[in-house]
Amino acid sequence: MSLDLTGLSLPPALGDVMTRLARVGVDLARTIARNGIDMNLAEARGVNMGGDGQKALDVIADEAFMEALAGSEVRYYASEEQDEVVALNDTGSLALAIDPLDGSSNIDVNVSIGTIFSIFPSLEDPNESFLRQGTEQLAGGYIIYGPQCCLVCTFGDGVVMWVLDPDTHSFRRVAAPQAIPEDTTEYAINASNYRHWPHPVRAFIDDCVAGAEGPRGKNFNMRWVASLVAETHRILTRGGIFLYPGDDRKGYARGRLRHVYECAPIAFLVTQAGGGATDGAEPILEALPDALHARTPFVFGSASKVARVVAYHDLPEEETSALFNTRGLFRS
Repeated sequence: MSLDLTGLSLPPALGDVMTRLARVGVDLARTIARNGIDMNLAEARGVNMGGDGQKALDVIADEAFMEALAGSEVRYYASEEQDEVVALNDTGSLALAIDPLDGSSNIDVNVSIGTIFSIFPSLEDPNESFLRQGTEQLAGGYIIYGPQCCLVCTFGDGVVMWVLDPDTHSFRRVAAPQAIPEDTTEYAINASNYRHWPHPVRAFIDDCVAGAEGPRGKNFNMRWVASLVAETHRILTRGGIFLYPGDDRKGYARGRLRHVYECAPIAFLVTQAGGGATDGAEPILEALPDALHARTPFVFGSASKVARVVAYHDLPEEETSALFNTRGLFRS
C-alpha cells in the first residue's frame, strides 16, 4: 500500500490514479535524496515548452509518471515536459495535467521541490479536456520533496494530507491544516523585479515595506523560496500571500507560471483551505486558459490579503496612491 485512502469516498478510477501518483512520488523522493550521490541527475537536457532548461530528473520524473499511469483511467496526459497532450487510454475517463518536478533548479542547493497535478473528467478532444475552468477539477494537489515528503490534495471537499513513512515506503494520512490563517505578516515575491511590476502590485508591496509606520500599521516579513510547492506548503500551514505578477519585461506580460498544471491545481487547493487565488484581479478558477502551456499572473494565500491586492487593481492607476496613502481602508 503506497497511499492510505481509508475514510475517503473516492470513485475507484480516481483512487487508483492517486495511488499510482503516490507510488511514483515514493520513488522520486528516494531519487531526489540521492542527487548528491548521482550528480549526473542534474545535467541539463534541453528546454521544455515553458522555455525553462530541462534537468535530467525532470525527464526521468515525466517518464515515470507516464509509465505509472499506463493502464489506468487516464485518457489524456498533459505535462510541462511534453509539447502536446499525450493519449494514454482511448477509453479512459480522466485527464491528468502535471508539472512532474516543479522547482528542479533548486535541487543542487537542497531546497524543497515538488510535483503538481490536476485531474479533470476527460472530454473527447484532448486539448479541451484541459482548457476549461479550474472549478471543473476532480482533484488538485502536490507532492513536496522536503525534510518531510508530503502529498497534499483536495477532491473538492477540504484538504487531505499524507506524509511519507520512509520505513514502510508509503504515504500515511495525517491531520491536514484546517484553514489558511488570516492574521499573518508574511508575503512572498521576487523583489528584484520591483521596477518591472504593475502599479497596483508595487503599491501593495510599498505598504508592506512601510511596516508599522505605514498604512498597514504592522511590520511584515518577506519570504521567497522560488519553489511554488514550498511557497504553497508554507502558506497552507501559517498563512501569508504569494505574488507572481505579470510585468513589463519581454515574455513576462502574463508572468511565468503555467495556468493548467501549476496555478489551477494550487488555486483549487488553496480555496478549499479557505484562501483566495486570483491573477491579481480575477479568480484563477474562473479563467479559461487559451493554450496548454499558457501562463498567468498568480496571487494566492490568506483570503483577506488576496482581496486587498484585488482592491488595488480595481482602482484607476492615478487613484491608487492617493487612496491608499490616506488609508483607513483594508487594514488587514
